[in-house]
This record gives sequence, C-alpha cells and structure tokens, in this order.
Amino acid sequence: MSSTQHAYAYLSRVAEPPNPAVARLVAEVGAVEAAAAIRRRVAPPGHQEALDATETTYEIDLAVQDLATVEACGGRLVTPEDAEWPAWTLHALNTASTSARGGAPLALWVRGPARLDELTERSIALVGSRAASSYGSHVTSTLAGELGQSGWAVVSGGAYGIDACAHRAALAMGASTVAVLACGIDRDYPVAHARLLAQIAGTGAVISEYPPGISAAKHRFLTRNRLVAALSRAVVVVEAGRRSGAANTAAWARRIGVPLGAVPGPITSAVSVGCHQMISEGQACLVADSAAAQRLAAPDGLTLFDSVDTAATRASTDDGTPSSGTGAHDDPVLTCLPGRGGVSVSDVANSAGLPVADVRARLALLEVAGSVVRGPDGWRRARTGG
Repeated sequence: MSSTQHAYAYLSRVAEPPNPAVARLVAEVGAVEAAAAIRRRVAPPGHQEALDATETTYEIDLAVQDLATVEACGGRLVTPEDAEWPAWTLHALNTASTSARGGAPLALWVRGPARLDELTERSIALVGSRAASSYGSHVTSTLAGELGQSGWAVVSGGAYGIDACAHRAALAMGASTVAVLACGIDRDYPVAHARLLAQIAGTGAVISEYPPGISAAKHRFLTRNRLVAALSRAVVVVEAGRRSGAANTAAWARRIGVPLGAVPGPITSAVSVGCHQMISEGQACLVADSAAAQRLAAPDGLTLFDSVDTAATRASTDDGTPSSGTGAHDDPVLTCLPGRGGVSVSDVANSAGLPVADVRARLALLEVAGSVVRGPDGWRRARTGG
C-alpha cells in the first residue's frame, strides 16, 4: 500500500463529503501532506478551515482496515493519481458555483472490474422515482436495453424503481452499468438488491465516495446525486415528482452543464409532474426514445474521446507538424511540459499559473489525445515522429 493510497483512504474517512475546505488543502499540498497536516493539527496558512472541518474525526485512522475490507470484497480505492481517474468528467464539480455545495470527490471506492475512465467515456444516467409506475418501468427497461446494445454504459443509483429497472435491463443486454451508492461499497443498500449489486459489480462498477461501513442517510443521497450527474454524458429523468431525488440529480446536471432530458408521462401521473415541469420550462429536452438520449450525450455523434482525438488532429497539419491555429499544441499545460524526464502536476500548475484541479483535467484530455505521457518521473510531452 502506497503512502498516497493510505492518505486518500484516511481523508475519505475523516472528511465527510462535501468538504471543500479539505479539498482545497489537498489541491494545494497533495493528499499525503494534507493527511499529515490534519493528523498533526497544523495546517498551512489559510487552511484552518480544514482542521475545523475534521475536529471530531481526525483521530479516526482506519485507512489500513478500510483498504483491506474493500480488497476483500473485490474492490479498490481509485484516486486522482490513478490512470483510470475520470478527471475530465469530475472536473465540472470544481467550478466556483458548485465546489462549495459539493466539489469533485477526494477519491472513489470502486467494486467491479471496469475502469472508471472507460465507463465514463460513453455513459448515460437513467434516474427516476422509487415508486415507479408500470409505464415508467417499461420505458426505462426499453431505454436502458437499447442504450446498452448501442455500447453505452448505464449509470444510476441502485435504488428501487427506475434505478433497478435501468440496471437490470443493461445487464440483460450484457452491457456495463454503474451503481453510485450513498453508503460504503461493502454495504448492500437496499438489502433486497444484494444480488443486483453483485451482478453490477461482476461486469461494471459499484461506486461510492464513502468508505466501507458507512450507512446510507438522506443527506448522503443528495450528495451522491452530483456524482451520478458528473459521471454521465447525459442525464435522462424517466419519472420524478417536483421535489425528489431524481429532480435533485437533474438540478446537478443543469448546474454542471451535463445535458438533461426527461421522458413525458401521462398527464394524470403524479410521478411525471417533475418531468413535465422540466420539459415545459425548457430545463430538459423531451426524450421519447434511446436515439434522443444518445443525441443528448453526443450531439455530433462523437463521444468526448472522439472529440479530443479530432481536436488533436486539427491541431496538426497534414505532415504532422503543429498548426499555427489553436489546439492541443497551444495548450498552456502542454507548453510547460518537458520533452524528456517528467514533472509533477504541482510543478505544471505552478508554471502554468493554473489550479491543480484544472491541470489534472487538462492532462487527462491531452493524454487521451496522445499529446502527453505519464512516466515514472512524472508528465512529459509525447515524442512525435521517428
């Protein structure tokens, strides 16, 4: 177990999310130093809030046990230092308007073989009422099945009703599906979904930002909802009341710029009131089939990875030399990287004058485009030509 893994596991336990004060400390000094500062109760200048936020929890160091517990149930801790960390999808949570209400998670506990970066490359969230109608269940199963057939991962919350229908339909098609929990990944919540969660973890991923052993609670569901939105290319609400968990997820999607769709239902249905309101007020696009959901997620027929590849191609001339226009080669992060050796994320952030979180997100995109490489010494520009 690396010191970095231990630090993130410790922080995950002592900093109940959302915890912007601790997140800011980690962004500035890194997880290892942040964990040490919280344990010692000595924070760098300007970070007293991180100590205040962990006043009652800092002595709870269960990192070794938590990592062992998760490993025993087939899970792992994924951190921003890992190659599979979906930086480009979670980055939107760190904007000024959202970070105070729930920024990007410090780390994610994951049960299942699928890589997070690959799952979130083509993912659509289907969310809705726990008290799903037969109409809602039918529509969800159809949408999830067709999305799965088309190569999309289906994201939802593992709850009764619409969530369960979405997961089951994706599994039936042999597609990947992701359950984002409001409790530890070692907990089966709801208990009746133990088998379903095990099936999801068999091919896809069960995800939580909460350490093992943490129980579900109302405020944790609301905190969890931002991750459902952030880990998806689009969010589609099938059934929802005016005030509901699904409506909360929809609000997060709008807040962070994730395309939002809603399925219309019978005008007499109480569980479709929220969907009708979103559509009538122009907050969500009307979704009547899986093709509409896919257009929301990839309006030009391209996923984010396709778009990055296209951008990188456009940034070069036909003979492979950098173009004079803007593109990957003009990225301020790329210009700060050496051609040999490597530098840390913090070094790049200092050189570029950008926040660490921004640099991580940019590096992830540049890596996908083939413009940068992460080696044992850190990040460097990718070699071109022979």
